Amino acid sequence: MLGKIASVAAIGAAGLGYALWEAKQHTLRRVTVPVLPAGEPPLRLLHISDLHLTPGRRSTVEWVRGLAELRPDLVIATGDFLAHPEAVPTVAEALDPLLGVPGAFVLGSNDYYAPRLSNPLLYFAGPSTMHPDRPELPWGDLVAELSGSWADLSNAAASVAVGSRVISLRGVDDPHIERDDYSAVAGPWAADLRLGVLHAPYRRVLDAMTADGADLVLAGHTHGGQLRVPGFGALVTNCDLDRRRARGLSTYEGSALHVSAGLGTSPYAPIRFACPPEATLLTLVPGEAG
Repeated sequence: MLGKIASVAAIGAAGLGYALWEAKQHTLRRVTVPVLPAGEPPLRLLHISDLHLTPGRRSTVEWVRGLAELRPDLVIATGDFLAHPEAVPTVAEALDPLLGVPGAFVLGSNDYYAPRLSNPLLYFAGPSTMHPDRPELPWGDLVAELSGSWADLSNAAASVAVGSRVISLRGVDDPHIERDDYSAVAGPWAADLRLGVLHAPYRRVLDAMTADGADLVLAGHTHGGQLRVPGFGALVTNCDLDRRRARGLSTYEGSALHVSAGLGTSPYAPIRFACPPEATLLTLVPGEAG
């Protein structure tokens, strides 16, 4: 009996050690998305999400800075940049080489409120909630830092020029904490390439964006499940999106949907399993979504 207990403990320790190691194995994914009109040249879109940066996460800062070498045409960041009240300069340092590229961003709940220790088993009971004692983070400073270069799509729309092409963008503030107001951006798009942006991919917003004719919707928040079972996939999404769409490219109501598994974790749960931290370079090409 004691031998079995020792074996289980050893397996658990090995699994935890691996999960701590995997959380630092930054990965670049490459995806082709057929959404452009016929005859259009490809567009390289870098999707980053869920950095959850603290001043000490130097390896993530350096890896993100290196993404500028990909020479993307457009950068979309889908929230949860912060995990510490003093992390705004760290975020600025990480993104600085990319801020000269046309881009846009939205915020996530963890940009507004600091992380706190919680029981991870609660995620299996449904989407997490914001505890009332969570201190506020300097999200205003973050917006000021990013909006000097990129469009802030928090319940807002914008048109971004990429070379001779104009891209219509619309986004919402984080649906996970009910800050979204899609009515503020609903209606006709301003250009032929139509991108929707949000942090947490709740279906009420996805339904509205796809019904309005979005070509591609970009989101984060799920961490890809963070802990995945090989052959089964994500256990949870921390929202009402189904598990099979927790990470990567899929089709949602006729539109392309890309959900990033993100680059970070909460400081209180710095583990990943079968779901390494990621950024994605999406190459948009002519064709039909999906």
